[in-house]
Amino acid sequence: MIILGLTGSIGMGKSTTTRLFAEAGAVTWNADDAVHALYERGGSAVGPVGEAFPGVVIDGAVDRNRLARVLGDDRDAFRRLETIVHPLVAQGRLAELEAARSAGVKLAVLDIPLLFETGGDRAVDAVVVVTAPPEVQAERVLARPGMTQERFDAIIARQLPDAEKRARADFVIDTSRGIDTARDQVTAIVGTVFDRSWTPPRRGLPSGREAGQ
Repeated sequence: MIILGLTGSIGMGKSTTTRLFAEAGAVTWNADDAVHALYERGGSAVGPVGEAFPGVVIDGAVDRNRLARVLGDDRDAFRRLETIVHPLVAQGRLAELEAARSAGVKLAVLDIPLLFETGGDRAVDAVVVVTAPPEVQAERVLARPGMTQERFDAIIARQLPDAEKRARADFVIDTSRGIDTARDQVTAIVGTVFDRSWTPPRRGLPSGREAGQ
């Protein structure tokens, strides 16, 4: 099974691109969805996050808005949260990938916003970076409900610059030119990785072991 890591800064079009890979036949996994599940009632992150950040658990679930207010711009607090959440996310991701491999899946795409920042690029066969011009990114993000320029700036500050991500990518998809063009780029990547002459540029995920968070 070929495993692609898909990443990009906020507002670059990761969700849309992941959907296009699914349309092309890939099994997809989304890190944000995994975190949401961990924060829901009965989720394995509820207890430890509540202990680390008192007051953020309401009715048995992590209240993401309260958690965001508690975290603020405190980098140490974010690191404490990451030490709790990242191992749980990685454990779930490994289990889903092993299930997909056992089912005979040929291509899996992992949508991970902080792929490079957490070392997850070491656990995939190749990295796809989704990008768009800064003005397009800002327009998309600031149109989201509840988003402010201050919050946008804080999110960007925690992510690698887009230029660095593109420089470290094995494939780049520009989503600013419309859905059809993005779909063509996805189709081209799928064709490349399924070509018998293609050699994965990264070491991939060893069976039964996690390689990076």
